[in-house]
This record gives sequence, C-alpha cells and structure tokens, in this order.
Amino acid sequence: MSTIIRIAAKGDGVTEDGRFAPLTAPGDTLAADGAVTPGPHHAQPACRHFPACGGCQLQQLDEESWRDFVTQRVANAAEGQGLEPGALEPAELSPPASRRRVTLHAEARGKSVRIGFRAGRSHDIVDMAECPVMAPELFARVGPLKRLLAATKRKKLSADIQMTLCDQGVDCNIKGYTPDGLAETEGLIAFAQENGLARLTLDDGYGPETHWEPDPVTVTLSGVPVGLPPGSFLQPTLEGEAALVGAAREWLAGAKTAADLFSGLGTFAFALAQDGGKVLAVEAARDAFMSCKAAAGISRRELFAMHRDLFRNPLQAEELNRFQAVLLDPPRAGAKEQVARLAESTVPRICYISCNPSSWAKDAAMLVAAGYRLEKLRPVGQFRWSTHVELASLFVRG
Repeated sequence: MSTIIRIAAKGDGVTEDGRFAPLTAPGDTLAADGAVTPGPHHAQPACRHFPACGGCQLQQLDEESWRDFVTQRVANAAEGQGLEPGALEPAELSPPASRRRVTLHAEARGKSVRIGFRAGRSHDIVDMAECPVMAPELFARVGPLKRLLAATKRKKLSADIQMTLCDQGVDCNIKGYTPDGLAETEGLIAFAQENGLARLTLDDGYGPETHWEPDPVTVTLSGVPVGLPPGSFLQPTLEGEAALVGAAREWLAGAKTAADLFSGLGTFAFALAQDGGKVLAVEAARDAFMSCKAAAGISRRELFAMHRDLFRNPLQAEELNRFQAVLLDPPRAGAKEQVARLAESTVPRICYISCNPSSWAKDAAMLVAAGYRLEKLRPVGQFRWSTHVELASLFVRG
C-alpha cells in the first residue's frame, strides 16, 4: 500500500514512491492493483457530472487540500526557477457558484440539443444538468438556450455560447449560429426579452453582431461603469478580482505615477487611480482600449489610456523610468519582451499578475537576475476545483 502525498500539476495524485493515480486526494491509499481507499481529505464530488465533465478536475479534494494544491502550484513554479519570495501569502479561493463568465459548447441535431463543457481530453459535450461552479444567473439560461436551439430543428448545428454577468444582467454571445429567415430572427428577440438578457450578440465568423441591447452594457470596475465589448476579458469571479486588485492597491500604495500594462478594460488601472495617483493604461485590443478611454473621460480620475501592442512594441526603459510603480497582467504566455525592458529600468516597484505560474516564473527570474527582489507572492484560485491557478506578486528594486 502507498499513500498519496500530493497532487501533481495536472490533477493526478502522487504517492510517496512516485506512482500516479487519478481522482485521488492526499491521504488516500493506493494498493498494488490500483485500488484506492479514500482518506480524510477525499471529498464527495459536488456535481453529478464529475469526473466526465472537463470543467473540473479536482472535486475529489476537500477545501484544505485544494487550498494546498493552489499554494503549491505557485510555490513550486517559483522554486523551479530558484526564486524565494519574502512572503508566500495564504491562497485566496473563490467560492462555489461564483464564476461570472463561461464559454459553453452546444450541439443540436433536430430537436436533440446538448449544452455544456467538453469532456476531459475529448470533443464530446457533457450535457449540463447542473453546475456548482457557474453563477446561478448564468446556469438559469442553459435550459432556455436548449429550447431556443431545438426550435431551429437544424439537421446539424454546432455553436459556442459565451455568457458574462454584467451590470445589466447576462450578456450572451452565440458563435456558429445564424438565424434563417424572419421567424428565427423574431424568435431570437423574443428569447432575449423573455429571459431578461442584457445583450444578445451572434457571431457568424466575422465578429459579434448585436441583435438585442436595450441599454448600453457595462461592468463596474472600482466604482466606474466601463463599457463591455462582446467577448471582453474579465476576471472570472468577483472574489478573485477583489483579491488581485487588493494586492495591487496594497503593494503599490503611495505611488504618484503608475503604469498598467496589458490593461484590458482597466480592472487595475481604475483601482490604482482611485487612490489618487496618475495612471497610464496600455492595451493592444482596440475595443478594450476605447472602452477604458471613454470611461476614464467621465470618471474624474487621472487615468490616461494608450493604444499600443506591448508584444511588438514594449515600453522602453527610459519610458518606464518615469513611473514609481508598474503593474502588468499579460496573457498566459507571459511578457518576455516587456519584462526584459522592465529589467533594464529603475522602476521601484512592480506588481505582476499572472494566470500561468510557469510563464510567470520565467519572467520573474529575469527580474530577479536584474536586481529585483521577490517580496510577496499571493496564490489565487478563481477556477474552483480546477488545475488552473493564478497569482499576484510584488518585486522591489534594490
């Protein structure tokens, strides 16, 4: 008999003698024939679709062991690059039923419709009958969406459905479905009205086209309503956003000038400007940049938006040296070129937000090699029961 001592990055349990076993928790015992005896940290899965549904990988873990997994994913990434944080802070975990943006997959054949996440390592769709991860307001639209697609009676229909909670309710974008004729178009509008959608857009491959939006759709960031372009990135949960924004405000407090790189709609920029500093928000996606700029114009905060592709044209060291603090929140691949320029700068404090501990660790090693200290590291688990982990980190020059 072997005991599971930890959970590996992809979710399998690992025994003390190096064996891997799926769907196990720390403290479980593994027999020679592969039989598992649950231990004290093995939880009853919260969803009937687990483990078939690929949306979750770790529902067998109790809260303590999931928190440990999130923490160790970040700590191990740092250790792998020889990084020692001054303080590894407690992990911030989002609760069940808190996910405010999701992408579901739909398949219709006649009146038979399936909507849900894909099965693990498969293109098959697990037809969703419940979801303890999604916000209830989003899950409540799954049934009506099934009826909407069933009413088309298409021989074959494959679509992606993006839903986001915004200030006005549920924003819904359907990609891969185009209404056929006036009756289906009217049916779409009726669906949006009956289900109280804030907006309904359809994307036939050329970008989202609005079919219903009674009031301009916004999302409030640090007290500022910001226009929400269809499909725009938001932090997955309000709790996760609060944890990351809270770290940025705490660690960069007192900076009179700050730059927010890869700023998106301004999630961090508006928070930093709320504290009285001057903030430059730099973003490459034009729709996000325009929304941030428009909101900044009416916010009465000293926030200035810049449209610039930081992968192809990163801010140079002499530009960065004008700021007392820099925040960056790049895509999963990291920000190698921009971090290289930061490493050449004299910026006193850098707050690096990441959704990929592995790419973050490589960038962080570059900063440390240039003379920065990794002062604080805060793991964040916004994707409950998932192997996807995020973090906030603080680097101090000298």
